[in-house]
Amino acid sequence: MKRREFIVTAGAGAATIATGTTTAASAKQSGAFKLKYAPHFGMFKNLGGDDAIDQLKFAADEGFTAWEDNGMAGRSAAEQQRIAKAMDELGMKMGVFVAHAEWREPIYARGGAETRKYLQDQMRRAIEVAKRVNATWCTIVPGPYDKRLEWNYQTANVIDCFKAMAEICEPAGLIMVLEPLNPYRDHPGMFLTKIPQAYQICKAVNSPSCKILDDLYHQQVTEGNLIPNIDHAYDEIAYFQVGDNPGRNEPGTGEINYRNVFGHIHEKGFTGVVGMEHGNSRPGKDGARAVINAYRHADSF
Repeated sequence: MKRREFIVTAGAGAATIATGTTTAASAKQSGAFKLKYAPHFGMFKNLGGDDAIDQLKFAADEGFTAWEDNGMAGRSAAEQQRIAKAMDELGMKMGVFVAHAEWREPIYARGGAETRKYLQDQMRRAIEVAKRVNATWCTIVPGPYDKRLEWNYQTANVIDCFKAMAEICEPAGLIMVLEPLNPYRDHPGMFLTKIPQAYQICKAVNSPSCKILDDLYHQQVTEGNLIPNIDHAYDEIAYFQVGDNPGRNEPGTGEINYRNVFGHIHEKGFTGVVGMEHGNSRPGKDGARAVINAYRHADSF
């Protein structure tokens, strides 16, 4: 399997993503999935054990070739490096980590020079994490909307913030992925809620470091129309996350036909990561095995 490494060019201050070689561990894998589904820590602990590295090894043995960890930035540098070393040896691709998620104040919607500087500093810290764990993508949640400011001004301010953040990310090769969240069930009051809205922002920012994270669970709740929206926004989508609806558990526990959706993005040539950002519908070892079986079925397109 090929992997891409995060390399910072000394002196020039620029970075590129380089292609590595196939590892012995990944070459030995059997039953790998067609897409790069990425579990997270805790999902398979009842089968793989409590230690993070043991969970990675278990997932790799089951054919998973990617991993994601929303909380990676909160881990110590030593733990980040330990995880990255294991993933490299296993031939696993690092998915997203959360670089900045604003939940309380509409700082993106209000904008301003102080906010732009703050967000640029956040991205500088994210780049350091990305270098340690060989990450290409980081998640951004641009916070609540402002109830006292006209919507189009807010959109312009959000675009301005992302342009400032992209100035930091582009030289480092780090891609921010903007995540629209459903406003009805999980995250009321957020500014970014729909794929067309995220598409508009990414087009306006016009940067390779500003793309869309299409979380299909959230979008099923918010707007449905999953495959047409994938097609309309595909040139700006860099990452997918999944979870069935209702329940936000593994594919097959709700209403989404993930076998069709996965087959569709595979046909479009998607080679990125599909994050498994959902829970297990059942507890214990049986629940963890049910998740794996669900992905085997959904991947059999």
